[in-house]
Amino acid sequence: MNTVRRLLYQDITASVGFVSVAFLALFYFFDFVDDLGDAGKRGRGLGQVALGALLEVPGHFYDLFPIAVLIGTIYALARLAQSSEFTILRTSGLGPGRALAMLATLGAGYAALTFAVGDLVAPASERVRTELEARARGGLRVGAAGAWLKERRTLSEGERSYSINIGGTSGAGEITDVLIFEFDADGRPLKRTYAKRASVDRVGRWTLQDTIVTRWPVQGAANPDVQESAQPQIVWQSGLSADVVAAAVLPLATMTTLDLWRYSEHLSDQEQTAQRHQIRFWRKALYPLACLVMMALALPFAYLHARAGGVSWKVFGGIMLGITFVLLNNLAGHIGLLRDWTPWIAAATPSALYLLLSMAAFAWLVRYR
Repeated sequence: MNTVRRLLYQDITASVGFVSVAFLALFYFFDFVDDLGDAGKRGRGLGQVALGALLEVPGHFYDLFPIAVLIGTIYALARLAQSSEFTILRTSGLGPGRALAMLATLGAGYAALTFAVGDLVAPASERVRTELEARARGGLRVGAAGAWLKERRTLSEGERSYSINIGGTSGAGEITDVLIFEFDADGRPLKRTYAKRASVDRVGRWTLQDTIVTRWPVQGAANPDVQESAQPQIVWQSGLSADVVAAAVLPLATMTTLDLWRYSEHLSDQEQTAQRHQIRFWRKALYPLACLVMMALALPFAYLHARAGGVSWKVFGGIMLGITFVLLNNLAGHIGLLRDWTPWIAAATPSALYLLLSMAAFAWLVRYR
Protein backbone atom coordinates (compact mmCIF):
# COMPACT_ATOMS: atom_id res chain seq x y z
CA MET A 1 0.00 0.00 0.00
CA ASN A 2 2.96 2.34 0.39
CA THR A 3 3.48 2.19 -3.38
CA VAL A 4 -0.18 2.97 -4.02
CA ARG A 5 -0.10 5.82 -1.51
CA ARG A 6 3.03 7.24 -3.10
CA LEU A 7 1.50 7.01 -6.59
CA LEU A 8 -1.70 8.79 -5.55
CA TYR A 9 0.01 11.44 -3.45
CA GLN A 10 2.57 12.29 -6.13
CA ASP A 11 -0.03 12.62 -8.88
CA ILE A 12 -2.47 14.62 -6.76
CA THR A 13 0.20 16.90 -5.28
CA ALA A 14 1.64 17.67 -8.71
CA SER A 15 -1.81 18.47 -10.10
CA VAL A 16 -2.82 20.58 -7.10
CA GLY A 17 0.47 22.47 -7.24
CA PHE A 18 0.05 23.20 -10.95
CA VAL A 19 -3.52 24.46 -10.49
CA SER A 20 -2.48 26.60 -7.50
CA VAL A 21 0.37 28.23 -9.40
CA ALA A 22 -1.91 28.90 -12.37
CA PHE A 23 -4.55 30.52 -10.16
CA LEU A 24 -2.03 32.65 -8.27
CA ALA A 25 -0.32 33.80 -11.46
CA LEU A 26 -3.68 34.77 -12.94
CA PHE A 27 -4.80 36.72 -9.88
CA TYR A 28 -1.40 38.38 -9.52
CA PHE A 29 -1.73 39.58 -13.11
CA PHE A 30 -5.23 40.93 -12.39
CA ASP A 31 -4.05 42.77 -9.25
CA PHE A 32 -0.99 44.17 -11.01
CA VAL A 33 -3.00 45.47 -13.96
CA ASP A 34 -5.66 46.88 -11.63
CA ASP A 35 -3.04 48.86 -9.65
CA LEU A 36 -1.12 50.10 -12.69
CA GLY A 37 -3.26 53.24 -12.69
CA ASP A 38 -1.60 54.27 -9.38
CA ALA A 39 1.93 54.02 -10.81
CA GLY A 40 3.58 57.43 -10.82
CA LYS A 41 1.08 58.86 -8.32
CA ARG A 42 2.07 59.90 -4.79
CA GLY A 43 5.59 58.69 -5.44
CA ARG A 44 4.43 55.13 -6.10
CA GLY A 45 6.59 53.50 -8.75
CA LEU A 46 6.18 50.34 -10.80
CA GLY A 47 8.17 48.32 -8.25
CA GLN A 48 5.81 49.31 -5.44
CA VAL A 49 2.82 48.34 -7.55
CA ALA A 50 4.39 44.94 -8.22
CA LEU A 51 5.20 44.53 -4.50
CA GLY A 52 1.63 45.43 -3.50
CA ALA A 53 0.23 42.82 -5.88
CA LEU A 54 2.75 40.27 -4.57
CA LEU A 55 1.65 40.89 -0.97
CA GLU A 56 -1.90 39.92 -1.96
CA VAL A 57 -0.77 36.48 -3.16
CA PRO A 58 -0.95 34.75 0.31
CA GLY A 59 -4.53 35.93 0.73
CA HIS A 60 -5.46 34.61 -2.70
CA PHE A 61 -3.73 31.32 -1.90
CA TYR A 62 -5.81 30.96 1.26
CA ASP A 63 -9.06 31.68 -0.59
CA LEU A 64 -8.34 29.58 -3.67
CA PHE A 65 -6.39 26.60 -2.34
CA PRO A 66 -9.44 24.42 -1.47
CA ILE A 67 -10.71 24.94 -5.03
CA ALA A 68 -7.26 24.07 -6.38
CA VAL A 69 -7.34 20.91 -4.23
CA LEU A 70 -10.70 19.97 -5.75
CA ILE A 71 -9.69 20.62 -9.37
CA GLY A 72 -6.23 19.06 -9.02
CA THR A 73 -7.56 15.94 -7.30
CA ILE A 74 -10.33 15.51 -9.86
CA TYR A 75 -7.81 15.82 -12.69
CA ALA A 76 -5.41 13.30 -11.14
CA LEU A 77 -8.11 10.75 -10.30
CA ALA A 78 -9.95 11.17 -13.62
CA ARG A 79 -6.69 10.66 -15.51
CA LEU A 80 -6.00 7.48 -13.51
CA ALA A 81 -9.54 6.26 -14.21
CA GLN A 82 -9.29 7.04 -17.93
CA SER A 83 -6.09 5.03 -18.28
CA SER A 84 -7.64 2.19 -16.20
CA GLU A 85 -4.88 2.57 -13.58
CA PHE A 86 -7.43 3.23 -10.85
CA THR A 87 -9.35 0.10 -11.90
CA ILE A 88 -6.14 -1.91 -11.52
CA LEU A 89 -5.58 -0.37 -8.08
CA ARG A 90 -9.13 -1.35 -7.08
CA THR A 91 -8.67 -4.95 -8.19
CA SER A 92 -5.34 -5.01 -6.32
CA GLY A 93 -7.04 -4.33 -3.00
CA LEU A 94 -7.67 -0.56 -2.90
CA GLY A 95 -11.16 -0.63 -1.44
CA PRO A 96 -13.43 2.41 -1.14
CA GLY A 97 -12.74 2.83 2.59
CA ARG A 98 -8.99 2.66 2.14
CA ALA A 99 -9.07 5.10 -0.79
CA LEU A 100 -11.15 7.53 1.26
CA ALA A 101 -8.74 7.21 4.21
CA MET A 102 -5.73 7.92 1.97
CA LEU A 103 -7.31 11.03 0.53
CA ALA A 104 -8.42 12.15 4.00
CA THR A 105 -4.83 11.93 5.24
CA LEU A 106 -3.60 14.02 2.33
CA GLY A 107 -6.50 16.42 2.81
CA ALA A 108 -5.53 16.88 6.46
CA GLY A 109 -2.06 17.94 5.33
CA TYR A 110 -3.59 20.41 2.88
CA ALA A 111 -5.86 21.72 5.65
CA ALA A 112 -2.85 22.32 7.91
CA LEU A 113 -1.10 24.19 5.09
CA THR A 114 -4.21 26.31 4.47
CA PHE A 115 -4.48 27.18 8.15
CA ALA A 116 -0.79 28.11 8.39
CA VAL A 117 -0.96 30.41 5.36
CA GLY A 118 -4.32 31.91 6.32
CA ASP A 119 -3.44 32.49 9.97
CA LEU A 120 0.24 33.42 9.78
CA VAL A 121 1.36 34.51 6.32
CA ALA A 122 -1.75 36.16 4.84
CA PRO A 123 -2.57 38.50 7.79
CA ALA A 124 1.06 39.62 8.06
CA SER A 125 1.37 40.32 4.32
CA GLU A 126 -1.99 42.12 4.28
CA ARG A 127 -0.90 44.30 7.18
CA VAL A 128 2.34 45.20 5.40
CA ARG A 129 0.37 46.02 2.24
CA THR A 130 -2.01 48.23 4.23
CA GLU A 131 0.92 50.09 5.83
CA LEU A 132 2.56 50.65 2.43
CA GLU A 133 -0.73 51.94 1.02
CA ALA A 134 -1.17 54.26 4.02
CA ARG A 135 2.32 55.69 3.53
CA ALA A 136 1.74 56.22 -0.17
CA ARG A 137 -1.56 58.01 0.44
CA GLY A 138 -0.42 59.84 3.56
CA GLY A 139 -2.98 57.98 5.67
CA LEU A 140 -6.17 55.97 5.39
CA ARG A 141 -9.72 56.80 6.41
CA VAL A 142 -11.76 54.20 8.32
CA GLY A 143 -15.06 54.42 6.47
CA ALA A 144 -17.32 57.45 6.40
CA ALA A 145 -18.16 57.38 10.13
CA GLY A 146 -14.85 56.05 11.42
CA ALA A 147 -14.41 53.13 13.82
CA TRP A 148 -16.19 53.09 17.19
CA LEU A 149 -14.96 51.48 20.40
CA LYS A 150 -16.61 51.32 23.82
CA GLU A 151 -15.29 50.77 27.31
CA ARG A 152 -16.61 50.75 30.88
CA ARG A 153 -14.40 51.41 33.90
CA THR A 154 -14.90 51.91 37.62
CA LEU A 155 -12.89 54.85 38.98
CA SER A 156 -12.69 56.50 42.37
CA GLU A 157 -15.29 59.04 41.19
CA GLY A 158 -17.68 56.23 40.21
CA GLU A 159 -18.51 54.22 37.09
CA ARG A 160 -17.48 55.76 33.79
CA SER A 161 -18.23 54.73 30.21
CA TYR A 162 -16.30 55.82 27.14
CA SER A 163 -17.16 55.95 23.46
CA ILE A 164 -14.13 56.36 21.20
CA ASN A 165 -14.25 57.26 17.52
CA ILE A 166 -11.17 56.82 15.33
CA GLY A 167 -11.19 58.61 12.00
CA GLY A 168 -8.25 56.95 10.28
CA THR A 169 -4.56 56.12 10.33
CA SER A 170 -1.52 58.12 9.32
CA GLY A 171 1.38 57.10 7.14
CA ALA A 172 3.54 56.85 10.28
CA GLY A 173 1.32 54.17 11.82
CA GLU A 174 -0.54 56.46 14.23
CA ILE A 175 -4.31 56.80 14.50
CA THR A 176 -5.81 60.16 13.59
CA ASP A 177 -8.87 62.28 14.41
CA VAL A 178 -9.59 60.58 17.73
CA LEU A 179 -12.69 61.56 19.71
CA ILE A 180 -13.15 60.26 23.28
CA PHE A 181 -16.53 60.86 24.95
CA GLU A 182 -16.76 60.25 28.70
CA PHE A 183 -20.11 59.61 30.46
CA ASP A 184 -21.07 59.08 34.07
CA ALA A 185 -23.04 56.15 35.48
CA ASP A 186 -26.34 57.79 34.44
CA GLY A 187 -25.19 58.38 30.85
CA ARG A 188 -24.66 62.14 31.22
CA PRO A 189 -21.76 63.53 29.15
CA LEU A 190 -18.83 64.77 31.22
CA LYS A 191 -15.96 65.34 28.85
CA ARG A 192 -14.97 65.18 25.22
CA THR A 193 -11.34 64.86 24.15
CA TYR A 194 -10.26 65.41 20.55
CA ALA A 195 -6.76 64.41 19.45
CA LYS A 196 -5.33 65.06 16.03
CA ARG A 197 -2.96 62.11 16.40
CA ALA A 198 -2.57 59.30 18.91
CA SER A 199 -0.57 56.15 19.54
CA VAL A 200 -1.55 53.13 21.65
CA ASP A 201 0.79 50.61 23.29
CA ARG A 202 0.27 46.98 24.28
CA VAL A 203 -0.93 47.81 27.83
CA GLY A 204 -3.59 50.30 26.72
CA ARG A 205 -1.71 53.54 27.28
CA TRP A 206 -2.96 56.16 24.81
CA THR A 207 -0.65 59.07 24.00
CA LEU A 208 -2.85 61.82 22.57
CA GLN A 209 -1.21 64.65 20.59
CA ASP A 210 -2.61 68.14 19.81
CA THR A 211 -5.67 67.73 21.99
CA ILE A 212 -8.72 69.85 22.70
CA VAL A 213 -10.60 68.94 25.90
CA THR A 214 -14.22 70.05 26.37
CA ARG A 215 -15.76 69.65 29.85
CA TRP A 216 -19.49 69.88 30.50
CA PRO A 217 -20.67 71.02 33.90
CA VAL A 218 -21.94 68.35 36.29
CA GLN A 219 -25.37 68.66 37.86
CA GLY A 220 -25.38 71.19 40.68
CA ALA A 221 -21.96 72.66 39.79
CA ALA A 222 -21.24 76.25 40.85
CA ASN A 223 -19.92 77.11 37.38
CA PRO A 224 -22.44 76.06 34.69
CA ASP A 225 -20.24 77.10 31.78
CA VAL A 226 -18.71 74.68 29.30
CA GLN A 227 -14.92 74.72 29.63
CA GLU A 228 -12.55 74.10 26.74
CA SER A 229 -8.77 73.82 26.88
CA ALA A 230 -6.00 72.86 24.47
CA GLN A 231 -3.10 70.68 25.54
CA PRO A 232 -0.13 69.52 23.45
CA GLN A 233 -0.14 65.99 24.89
CA ILE A 234 -2.28 63.84 27.17
CA VAL A 235 -1.57 60.31 28.38
CA TRP A 236 -4.80 58.37 28.92
CA GLN A 237 -4.79 54.92 30.48
CA SER A 238 -7.40 52.62 28.99
CA GLY A 239 -8.24 48.94 28.84
CA LEU A 240 -8.22 49.10 25.03
CA SER A 241 -4.85 47.81 23.88
CA ALA A 242 -3.15 48.25 20.54
CA ASP A 243 -4.46 44.85 19.37
CA VAL A 244 -8.08 45.88 19.95
CA VAL A 245 -7.55 49.22 18.23
CA ALA A 246 -5.86 47.54 15.26
CA ALA A 247 -8.76 45.09 14.98
CA ALA A 248 -11.21 47.99 14.78
CA VAL A 249 -9.17 50.12 12.37
CA LEU A 250 -7.43 47.69 10.02
CA PRO A 251 -9.23 45.50 7.44
CA LEU A 252 -10.56 42.12 8.57
CA ALA A 253 -8.04 40.40 6.29
CA THR A 254 -5.24 41.49 8.65
CA MET A 255 -6.75 39.59 11.60
CA THR A 256 -5.79 36.07 12.65
CA THR A 257 -8.25 33.57 14.07
CA LEU A 258 -7.17 34.47 17.61
CA ASP A 259 -7.51 38.19 16.88
CA LEU A 260 -11.06 37.68 15.62
CA TRP A 261 -12.00 35.72 18.73
CA ARG A 262 -10.51 38.32 21.07
CA TYR A 263 -12.20 41.20 19.28
CA SER A 264 -15.59 39.46 19.15
CA GLU A 265 -15.29 38.78 22.90
CA HIS A 266 -14.46 42.44 23.48
CA LEU A 267 -17.53 43.51 21.51
CA SER A 268 -19.74 41.11 23.45
CA ASP A 269 -18.37 42.35 26.78
CA GLN A 270 -19.14 45.94 25.76
CA GLU A 271 -22.65 44.94 24.60
CA GLN A 272 -21.87 45.76 20.97
CA THR A 273 -22.93 43.77 17.93
CA ALA A 274 -20.39 40.98 17.54
CA GLN A 275 -22.15 38.55 15.19
CA ARG A 276 -20.29 39.76 12.08
CA HIS A 277 -16.93 39.09 13.69
CA GLN A 278 -18.14 35.83 15.26
CA ILE A 279 -19.24 34.52 11.86
CA ARG A 280 -15.91 35.63 10.43
CA PHE A 281 -14.10 33.82 13.27
CA TRP A 282 -15.92 30.55 12.66
CA ARG A 283 -15.48 30.82 8.91
CA LYS A 284 -11.75 31.33 9.35
CA ALA A 285 -11.50 28.52 11.89
CA LEU A 286 -13.46 26.02 9.76
CA TYR A 287 -12.33 27.05 6.28
CA PRO A 288 -9.16 24.86 6.23
CA LEU A 289 -11.42 21.82 6.72
CA ALA A 290 -12.83 22.63 3.28
CA CYS A 291 -9.74 20.86 1.88
CA LEU A 292 -11.01 17.61 3.41
CA VAL A 293 -14.46 18.25 1.93
CA MET A 294 -12.96 18.94 -1.50
CA MET A 295 -10.94 15.71 -1.40
CA ALA A 296 -14.09 13.75 -0.52
CA LEU A 297 -15.97 15.56 -3.30
CA ALA A 298 -13.29 14.64 -5.85
CA LEU A 299 -13.13 10.92 -5.00
CA PRO A 300 -16.39 9.92 -6.79
CA PHE A 301 -14.86 11.10 -10.08
CA ALA A 302 -12.38 8.21 -9.84
CA TYR A 303 -15.26 5.71 -9.95
CA LEU A 304 -16.78 7.17 -13.09
CA HIS A 305 -16.00 5.13 -16.20
CA ALA A 306 -14.21 6.83 -19.08
CA ARG A 307 -17.50 6.70 -21.01
CA ALA A 308 -18.99 9.10 -18.43
CA GLY A 309 -16.97 11.94 -19.92
CA GLY A 310 -13.42 12.92 -20.68
CA VAL A 311 -10.97 14.42 -18.23
CA SER A 312 -11.70 17.93 -19.48
CA TRP A 313 -15.41 17.61 -18.72
CA LYS A 314 -14.69 16.27 -15.26
CA VAL A 315 -12.29 19.13 -14.56
CA PHE A 316 -14.92 21.57 -15.81
CA GLY A 317 -17.42 19.99 -13.41
CA GLY A 318 -14.89 20.41 -10.61
CA ILE A 319 -14.49 24.09 -11.44
CA MET A 320 -18.26 24.57 -11.30
CA LEU A 321 -18.46 22.76 -7.97
CA GLY A 322 -15.66 24.92 -6.59
CA ILE A 323 -17.34 28.14 -7.74
CA THR A 324 -20.69 27.13 -6.25
CA PHE A 325 -18.96 26.24 -2.96
CA VAL A 326 -17.33 29.68 -2.74
CA LEU A 327 -20.61 31.41 -3.60
CA LEU A 328 -22.55 29.37 -1.04
CA ASN A 329 -19.86 29.94 1.59
CA ASN A 330 -20.05 33.71 1.14
CA LEU A 331 -23.83 33.70 0.85
CA ALA A 332 -24.25 31.69 4.06
CA GLY A 333 -22.30 34.32 6.00
CA HIS A 334 -24.51 37.15 4.74
CA ILE A 335 -27.74 35.19 5.27
CA GLY A 336 -26.60 34.21 8.77
CA LEU A 337 -25.96 37.86 9.56
CA LEU A 338 -29.37 38.94 8.23
CA ARG A 339 -31.31 36.07 9.81
CA ASP A 340 -29.35 36.14 13.10
CA TRP A 341 -28.22 32.52 12.80
CA THR A 342 -25.88 30.94 15.32
CA PRO A 343 -22.41 31.93 14.00
CA TRP A 344 -20.87 28.45 13.87
CA ILE A 345 -23.93 27.07 12.04
CA ALA A 346 -23.73 29.81 9.41
CA ALA A 347 -20.03 29.08 8.92
CA ALA A 348 -20.30 25.27 8.86
CA THR A 349 -23.43 24.85 6.70
CA PRO A 350 -21.75 25.01 3.22
CA SER A 351 -19.01 22.50 4.13
CA ALA A 352 -21.55 20.16 5.76
CA LEU A 353 -23.83 20.26 2.69
CA TYR A 354 -20.98 19.53 0.27
CA LEU A 355 -19.63 16.77 2.51
CA LEU A 356 -23.06 15.09 2.53
CA LEU A 357 -23.26 15.51 -1.25
CA SER A 358 -19.85 13.92 -1.76
CA MET A 359 -20.58 10.98 0.58
CA ALA A 360 -23.94 10.33 -1.10
CA ALA A 361 -22.37 10.36 -4.57
CA PHE A 362 -19.49 8.18 -3.38
CA ALA A 363 -21.82 5.61 -1.79
CA TRP A 364 -24.05 5.48 -4.89
CA LEU A 365 -21.12 5.00 -7.29
CA VAL A 366 -19.48 2.33 -5.16
CA ARG A 367 -22.76 0.44 -4.80
CA TYR A 368 -24.19 0.70 -8.31
CA ARG A 369 -21.23 1.43 -10.61
